[in-house]
Amino acid sequence: MKWLRWLGYVVLVLAVIGAGAYYWLIVDSSAPSSGRFEIDMAEVRRLAGSVPGDKVQEVRFERVFAFKFPFTAMVAGEGWQEVDVPVLSYQLVYPATTLIIDTGIDAAEAKKTNDPNLVPDAYERMQKAMETASWIVITHEHPDHIGGIVGHPNLPVVMTRTKLTREQLDHPEKMFGLKWPPGALEFLEAVEYERYHAIAPGVVLIKAPGHTPGTQLVFVQRADGSEILFLGDIAWRFENVERMRTRPRLVSQYYIAEDRDAVMLQLAELKRLHDAEPNLVMVPGHDAKHHEKLVKAGVFVQGFK
Repeated sequence: MKWLRWLGYVVLVLAVIGAGAYYWLIVDSSAPSSGRFEIDMAEVRRLAGSVPGDKVQEVRFERVFAFKFPFTAMVAGEGWQEVDVPVLSYQLVYPATTLIIDTGIDAAEAKKTNDPNLVPDAYERMQKAMETASWIVITHEHPDHIGGIVGHPNLPVVMTRTKLTREQLDHPEKMFGLKWPPGALEFLEAVEYERYHAIAPGVVLIKAPGHTPGTQLVFVQRADGSEILFLGDIAWRFENVERMRTRPRLVSQYYIAEDRDAVMLQLAELKRLHDAEPNLVMVPGHDAKHHEKLVKAGVFVQGFK
């Protein structure tokens, strides 16, 4: 029965290799041994007060799209149960104008695939609001954040409100096949900054390349003094911050092709910041459970004006 013994060895070796591969691709979320990402909140707050004018009165949202994803695909090492993944757009409401953060997907592309997860009424409200906003910014250049701009039927008007960074414009490959209509960017002047950029009263952009080259956080200081930090897709779920665990390597490196080390350093800084300043509301990119909690707490109101 020597062959049975050798078969046992082969099975054992394959099991070890398989377990190692599973850990490497799905479970591991180790931080890099060097490097650092820092946010100077004193400077960010100073800049938030540097643009004259009334600050944000309220923050509204539209859930324009939704899909499901295994939990472990969002937070390395978690279970395989499917969780809701909302695609959200936010409207900062000033006394006389608005600012929009992220614009969902391109509805025309979704309709081509007969995707039932598009919410047409919410998408239409968002598109109308884009025409009257003073500023439109995105956290990064992936299709589920920039798509509402690219597919807008009144693009010449919307582009006069849109503030895209140099990095967001220079990396169309991160739009995963979504393409600008001819001439759409002809007169758009890129936003260029080193670390921080005050774009509107109480609103500061914070450069954070990693998930994409054009990723940025959006800090909002409201008129009542409360503060919100939109994380974009640095963190899909709040657990990414709380547990300092990013997406599994199979997703982050081999599907999204993000700079995994940069994202881990950013999560470490966000965890430090969360512990130091628990009143700073952090908003992950696609966390249905955390978002519902913030709605119940009165941080967000549903429905664009």
